Amino acid sequence: MTQDVQFSVEANPFAAAEQVCATLGTLTDALFDEHTSRHPAASLSALRAVGHPSAEALFSLPLAPNGPVHTALDRLGTVTTAGTARPGTGARLTDRVVTALQTRYGGGAVRGAVADRGTTSAALFQLPVTGEFADAKLRPPFAPALAALAAGQQTRQPVELPTGAGAEVRLVVPPGFHALTSPGGPPGVSARAVPPLPEGAERGDGAAPATVAAAEELARHLAEVAEELFSATGPEPRRDFAVISATLSDLIRDAGVVYAGVCALELDDRTSDAALVVSLARHPLPITALATELATVRRHAEVWTVLLPAGPAAVLVEGRTVPVPGPLAADGQRRWVVTSAVQAFVPLPDGGTVLCVQLSTARPEDWELYTEAFAELLKSIQFGWDGVPAPGAVAAAAAVPVAPPSTVPAQAPAPAPTAPPAPTQAPAAVEEDPQEVPVHLRGTPVRIPPADFNPFAPVAEVPAAGGDDAAPDAADGPKGTPVMVPPPDFNPFSMEGIPDVSGDAPATEPASAAPVADPFGTTVTAEQKADPFGTTLPAQGPAVPPPPSTPPTIPAQAPPVAAEAAAQGPERQGDAEEPTPSKGTPVMVPPPDFNPFSMEGIPDLPADEPEAADEAEAEPTSRPFG
Repeated sequence: MTQDVQFSVEANPFAAAEQVCATLGTLTDALFDEHTSRHPAASLSALRAVGHPSAEALFSLPLAPNGPVHTALDRLGTVTTAGTARPGTGARLTDRVVTALQTRYGGGAVRGAVADRGTTSAALFQLPVTGEFADAKLRPPFAPALAALAAGQQTRQPVELPTGAGAEVRLVVPPGFHALTSPGGPPGVSARAVPPLPEGAERGDGAAPATVAAAEELARHLAEVAEELFSATGPEPRRDFAVISATLSDLIRDAGVVYAGVCALELDDRTSDAALVVSLARHPLPITALATELATVRRHAEVWTVLLPAGPAAVLVEGRTVPVPGPLAADGQRRWVVTSAVQAFVPLPDGGTVLCVQLSTARPEDWELYTEAFAELLKSIQFGWDGVPAPGAVAAAAAVPVAPPSTVPAQAPAPAPTAPPAPTQAPAAVEEDPQEVPVHLRGTPVRIPPADFNPFAPVAEVPAAGGDDAAPDAADGPKGTPVMVPPPDFNPFSMEGIPDVSGDAPATEPASAAPVADPFGTTVTAEQKADPFGTTLPAQGPAVPPPPSTPPTIPAQAPPVAAEAAAQGPERQGDAEEPTPSKGTPVMVPPPDFNPFSMEGIPDLPADEPEAADEAEAEPTSRPFG
């Protein structure tokens, strides 16, 4: 697959920093060899933040704007700072730094470039490079050091900064890394000391003194790093590394990178290297939405939400395929390298800026070593804030409506340390778009019964309508369909209350017409005796009265109460009143003393008289099942 959309600068605000990390990985793979000077692997884990006096108070160190952007402290590492209120002047430094380094090393052709071609740019080396996602099988595991960050721990409040200072972050980089960014940062970021010009000299190019000083400082710093890494070789490898790194200075600044470094280690008689990039990017989404977006877009990666001492963060682990351009390769042939990358996204307190820290290495066997150092780096992050939210964060917070109390979940997650929304704008946004609900509050509201709720308790009697204790309106009471619950002593098989209807004695009229309540709450008169199942049977006559609705026309059948009349012959049936059709299918219910195996009532039919058999079939007999 060609370039993936996740690495596009237009679709991903962190794509530029990821491009810088991939380019540094290309440099280490192409320019580092067996002659490169390397630190022991123990230097990567030499971070002793617990015992260092400045580890818990990084904001007391004299860094920018009154000092350098990053500085090395003994027994601790390189303390790096970055802020949103110091964007710099944006002056270009690449040409000045490259020219200064070429003069320092006496000129000559850099690897992959043509001698005396004029200006040397990154395009001559086919830089920068863009990584592509590797196959899911090549994804490194989520190391135990990273998984331990998901455990709950106490967080620190941001350090209070004066108004106008914006949001600031400070962290400690392990001492095994070599910084490719200037300690003073880009022009205009820190109060850099500008050397005075000689007496009577004038600057003919019209550049600002701070820009010239920043270029000289970066050229001097890159030369020192190159001499440290290639101290055992000649001047050509030092020149190549310093000049090629200088061509990336403008790219690094434009990507919002505040620290870029490479690591060269020696572990068990073998070499190992890695790249580290720290950057700031504008991204107003909260951490939960950011983690969801990363997991959706990068389906080949593994994304976790962790809790750092500085606050919540999202950590991503994935495999990347990085090209090594032909001009940089030793054999001149373009090739590909699979790297393991870990990337952390930590929102700043202003609610609109995200700190992005990423590390990549082409040595999967050293993955746990680098992830342990990466986890310690994340633990050292400290924030400072002046209390003024970012402009994008205010608009995003005002667009989120306030959820009603009935739909708020019982256990809401701890909020990220973002700025609170403006109280004057949030209600207006709710009125304009009441349907918009945050993702964590969407769903169907569910009513939870109280703790002492007994689902088997009897239903309380509803008082009669019109009284003092009348039932409340349906809109005020609970919604649902009322169900009549029989009394505890109800016997559904009892024959009590059913009239004794027989053919010999007609039913008598009741003495009074007082209403009588049946077990299921329906009220009938004595003329309408109540049976146990709530149906009303007449006191006289064999037919069951129809319901209030108009019944369909069906053939009349013998009702259950006329079972004995049917057995007496057609004469008694003619005397009975013709039943009124009713809904449903009538079912003949046998009497309590019915014996299905009794032969009583069945006439004896002689075998030699077929006429008698026909007459017996025509004559109605007692058939218990109809």
